[in-house]
Amino acid sequence: MPVNRFFKLCTAVILTLTLAACSSNRMAYRYADWGIVWWVEDYITLTSEQREQLASDIESFRQWHCSSELPRYQAWLEGFMVDLDEQDMQYQTVALHQQDLFSLFPPLLDRVVPIATNLLSSLSDQQVRELARNMEDNQQEYREKYLEDSASDTIEARAERAEERIERWFGELNREQRTVVKQWAENRGRQTEVWLQGRRNWQKALLAALERRNEPGFSDDVALLIKQSEQVRGAEYQAMMEDGRAALTTLLHDLMETSDPEHLAHLQQQANGLDGDLEALTCSPSSEVASG
Repeated sequence: MPVNRFFKLCTAVILTLTLAACSSNRMAYRYADWGIVWWVEDYITLTSEQREQLASDIESFRQWHCSSELPRYQAWLEGFMVDLDEQDMQYQTVALHQQDLFSLFPPLLDRVVPIATNLLSSLSDQQVRELARNMEDNQQEYREKYLEDSASDTIEARAERAEERIERWFGELNREQRTVVKQWAENRGRQTEVWLQGRRNWQKALLAALERRNEPGFSDDVALLIKQSEQVRGAEYQAMMEDGRAALTTLLHDLMETSDPEHLAHLQQQANGLDGDLEALTCSPSSEVASG
């Protein structure tokens, strides 16, 4: 799986780890709710009532997430930093940190289900048709963007994207590290094609569920789509993700093994900065937060 998907499983981690353009990780997290609204509105034109309900639901989610979950992320990060300080980054150590991070996500998914159910059950037939059209258009754009190049060009582009994301954390990569990233990219095989097909399978399942949005049990359909997403996307997708998680552990381990002291210092500096942002975050309502 693309290296950034290691972080994209969690809204807060997305915002604190990948919004490098923001002047402050704290500001990025505090305005996470509007980021979610924008994503929804890329696919569906919401009514004012739907937008207000979604904003209210997301604000409640953010308050819970800030007070209950961020301390767990900080504890995970501090444990990672201890091993980084002690230069204890053997494969099993990296794998354990990855496993521990993934274990933080189920409570988040549990909380997302009622928010998604509230929104999806309120959609009109016209909005469902709009959603279907926009998902189809978006899927076609992705196919044109990622599948029309030759295999070698696809691998090169995958490696370049990975290097760009990794260098935020490690600084400029050395020759050995670039070789590690290139090998990782080459070994990903058909992952882009499998990912797109799995994405399409999930979209079809969503549209099928929306046909039953006014029936009892719809929340169970939504829970399946959110909490068992890999299963919905198909067996090939599940296998790809399992292989991808193992490959990502190897990638992160090998990057650390081939790091110069400057790389580890840069990684430690980035981790310290993120830890400071997590510690400084407060759970005040987003509308009352001054810009960062």
